[in-house]
Amino acid sequence: MRALVAERAEMVKQSFFVKKVLKRPEVLSLLGLLFLSALMIVSTDNFLSPVNMTNIARQVSINAVIAIGMTFVILTGGIDLSVGPIMSLSGTIAASMMINGLPIPLAIFLGLLVGVLFGTLNGLLVAYGRLPAIIVTLAMMEIPRGIGLIYTKGYPMSGLPDSFSVIGRGTVLGVQTPILIMLVMYILAFILLNRFPFGRYVYALGGNEEAARLSGIRVKIYKMLVFTISGFTAALSGIVLTSRLMSGQPNAGVGFELDAIAAVVLGGAAISGGKGHILGTLIGALMLGVLNNGLNLLGVSPYMQKILKGVVILLAIYISSEKKGLKKN
Repeated sequence: MRALVAERAEMVKQSFFVKKVLKRPEVLSLLGLLFLSALMIVSTDNFLSPVNMTNIARQVSINAVIAIGMTFVILTGGIDLSVGPIMSLSGTIAASMMINGLPIPLAIFLGLLVGVLFGTLNGLLVAYGRLPAIIVTLAMMEIPRGIGLIYTKGYPMSGLPDSFSVIGRGTVLGVQTPILIMLVMYILAFILLNRFPFGRYVYALGGNEEAARLSGIRVKIYKMLVFTISGFTAALSGIVLTSRLMSGQPNAGVGFELDAIAAVVLGGAAISGGKGHILGTLIGALMLGVLNNGLNLLGVSPYMQKILKGVVILLAIYISSEKKGLKKN
């Protein structure tokens, strides 16, 4: 009798654990990724080929790195629409410095610095200027883009040193460099969000900013820092893209901010802040990559792909809103 009771108690415990796991947003996102992958496997002939899998990972890497910074911003309840232009300007500045004879490490540092400065400026205007993040970053969509076009006169900057290509095209221990950079950045972001007080403060800001302020958290500083991180990850992606193309493109990054936001939302983050997981963002980026790749293999029109991507984003936001009780009557 006791053995039977103990067995039933164990079954109930396991059932509760399974339900709890399945309710986690990143787990639901993973199930969505597996379902989407299965659908593409059935619909296409070479989806699972090693070459195609590598292509997906490489193509995802740039958007996935941008989405890291976007995750930090969205967790605080903000938004960053300026990552595409910042990415473009950072890559262009780095390319220009190399063409003018600066050592590659110094040129990369200056490109990253551009992203950090613009991200910090966004954070200062939002945190200390008390301006809405969507308005500030919407304006910053134009300023970096305009600076890049003026600086380059609208022309790509080519003639970069061959050794620079290792960042976007090389391999390390058999792993392509962009993929390796992506994995390292996600590990660092995971540690920062889950093993340091900074991460707890970021979640607290998104959950209840006023309560966070009353508990002694320096809200303005941390709000500024998340935009700085977003600027840095955008700049890093710009460097990788510039290396892959081996040219500085002043018109690069158009629409990348929407893909980054989509990756975060598809990963289970609440657009209102306070809820999300960095691993969910990676899964969301992979979902977008699988969707884009599969639609290309199926020969779907690029215009139709935009419509389908928009529908997927709306569905993800709707589900997120339902779970957090944000949908208004």
